[in-house]
Amino acid sequence: MNQLSKKQQDILDFIQQYIEDNNWPPTVREIQVALKISSTSVVDYNLDALETKNQITRKSGKSRAIELINRPRRNNSEFVPMLGTIAAGIPIPDRKDADPEDQLEVPSYLFKGRPGPDVFALRVKGESMIDALIADGDIVLIRSSETAEVGETVAVWLESEGETTLKKWFPEPQNDRIRLQPANSTMEPIYTSMDNARIKGKLLGVIRSMA
Repeated sequence: MNQLSKKQQDILDFIQQYIEDNNWPPTVREIQVALKISSTSVVDYNLDALETKNQITRKSGKSRAIELINRPRRNNSEFVPMLGTIAAGIPIPDRKDADPEDQLEVPSYLFKGRPGPDVFALRVKGESMIDALIADGDIVLIRSSETAEVGETVAVWLESEGETTLKKWFPEPQNDRIRLQPANSTMEPIYTSMDNARIKGKLLGVIRSMA
C-alpha cells in the first residue's frame, strides 16, 4: 500500500536533493519543470500520494510547503527557526511564537560553535542590500540583539512606519537621529529619530537563493 510509483520516487528523490543543495524545499512548479512533468496538477496529485504514504508533509498557503518526514540532520548542520519574511508592515515575530516545525537546516560553519537559542532566520524581500550580496529571496540568519556597533547590518523595527527593515546602523546622536544605510547605490538612506528605531537583531550570515 505504501510502495511508491516511479514518478513518486523520482519526485521524492528530487525533493531530497533540492533540500540538500538549497536548504529549503522546491516549489510545485520547480518540481514540474525539473522532472518534465506534464502539469503542476500531476505534481500535486503525486505529492498528495507521498503525503498519504507518510513520506512528506505539506503546509497550505505556503509556496515552499514540503517537508520530509524523519529527515535526518546532517553531521555538519544545525536547525534554526524560520520566522518569515523581513518586509514592510510585518514586525518580526517573537521567537517563542515560532512554529516548532518550521525549521531551517543551515551549515554549521556559519556559526562559531552552536547557533544558540537566540538565532533565527528570515527571508529577504527587496534589493536594498544588493551591494552587500544580500538579494531578494535570500535567507538571512539573525542573532537577537537590542544593540549594535556603528556600521553593523541589523534588522530594525520602525515604530511609526510599522515596518521592519534590514540596513546598516549609523547613529547620529548629535542630530538625535539614526541613519539606516542601504547597500544599494540607487537608494537613499532612511533617517529616523532615535526613539523610533528598535534593533531586533544583527546579521550573522546569508544563504543565497538559487531560484
